[in-house]
Amino acid sequence: MSDMQNEDEQLSAVGSSRRRFLTQLTVAGAGLSVAPYLKAATPSPGSQLTLIHPINVNMVINGSKKSLTVDSRVTLLDALRNNMQMPGTKKGCDHGQCGACTVLVNGRRINSCLTLAAMCEGDAITTIEGLAHGDELHPMQQAFIKHDAFQCGYCTPGQICSAVGLVKEGHAKTDADIRELMSGNICRCGAYQNILDAIKEVQTA
Repeated sequence: MSDMQNEDEQLSAVGSSRRRFLTQLTVAGAGLSVAPYLKAATPSPGSQLTLIHPINVNMVINGSKKSLTVDSRVTLLDALRNNMQMPGTKKGCDHGQCGACTVLVNGRRINSCLTLAAMCEGDAITTIEGLAHGDELHPMQQAFIKHDAFQCGYCTPGQICSAVGLVKEGHAKTDADIRELMSGNICRCGAYQNILDAIKEVQTA
């Protein structure tokens, strides 16, 4: 009986050692695989991001022609915020689920966190900074203020850009239509009724 127990213990030890070895091998392999990307994508303090695949992108941003040199993997959202120093467009979920990053591309609303900057060659980009004309606010911005359509304000740039695009599309005929077509823009403060009122005012103006 003791011999069988010893044999079982030896087999268990061998199996455990083998599992540890395979686990360590997998972790080491994964580390070697992603290390070059982590090194390139995570600059040290004070250093610049290493561009592994640099590309030139020409866009018209808020009416001004811009030429950017960015990594081919950079999203439009990060290009706007980091390369153009335009923080009005917010980084929320970074998965296209909250709408905080909504901007207008050739008049059409899109999630800039899901759009590569490289895809926007020659496009006209309108961000929240480009809606106003000097001190004159866009009618949608005025309506959001009038109807108190924001609380913390984090989602507001995306909400306003999306609302401008919605009105231009002309598909929303009822309150239910507006709610449905704005459902991609989440307001965690719950100002949905006020947002609806602001959009309706601009829509009927």
